[in-house]
Amino acid sequence: MKKLSARRRHPLAAVVVLLLALAATGGLYAAFAPAGKAQADETAQSLAIDEGKKLYSVGCASCHGSGGQGTTDGPSLVGVGSAAVDFQVGTGRMPAQQPGAQVPKKKVIYNQAEIDQLAAYVSSLGAGPITPTKSQVDPSGADVAKGGDLFRTNCAQCHNFTGEGGALTKGKYAPSLEGVSPKHIYEAMQTGPQSMPSFPDSTMPEQEKKDITAYIKTVNGDDSETPGGLSLGGLGPVSEGLFGWIFGLGGLVAIAVWVAAHTAKAKKS
Repeated sequence: MKKLSARRRHPLAAVVVLLLALAATGGLYAAFAPAGKAQADETAQSLAIDEGKKLYSVGCASCHGSGGQGTTDGPSLVGVGSAAVDFQVGTGRMPAQQPGAQVPKKKVIYNQAEIDQLAAYVSSLGAGPITPTKSQVDPSGADVAKGGDLFRTNCAQCHNFTGEGGALTKGKYAPSLEGVSPKHIYEAMQTGPQSMPSFPDSTMPEQEKKDITAYIKTVNGDDSETPGGLSLGGLGPVSEGLFGWIFGLGGLVAIAVWVAAHTAKAKKS
């Protein structure tokens, strides 16, 4: 009897076995599922790089070199990152039609999927600024007043205090920021295209970039008002000074001529 009772299973033994089986199944899933997802992501990234390389060979290699090393017609793309590609190609500046002091914005010839593929290939050449996410470029909830202070301190010297743009030296210029998407404004601050300096997160944190983007969107929005009256293009002292010279000085000259003519008539009479 004692021998039989020793072999008898505990009432909770079945429950313990079931829990161990479930734990083993969960362990197997934890061991294999993340690896499978990582492998799928890696495969998708490899495919994007391959497709991007094909697009690059057709539209970019003639200026930037077959491996992105750069040529006399175009700079090296090693280390520029996906954000630079998304900005330059997404605004139509690249591929460039012809060399010049500055490449202008024009019609975009690639769709967003192709731009992402090009960005994936260029990123594979060397690490650089990454294309921002939607949450990073969303200006909602940002401090517009602080953004105005930051913009006037860091950007207005070239882009004008309302973002209307302005002339630079040697045929270059700071483009107007009116109608530019928040993502491209953010990427421009990240990468510093052409004559613009770059503002990485170590210099200008993400929140400050959002504040500046919100200010630009507000000051160039349809609801913004000009309490001073006619804005004269929003170009500041250049247009205002021209207006003063043409109309102000011109009016004084006209008055002087009228006074002189009437004085001469009065003397004759």
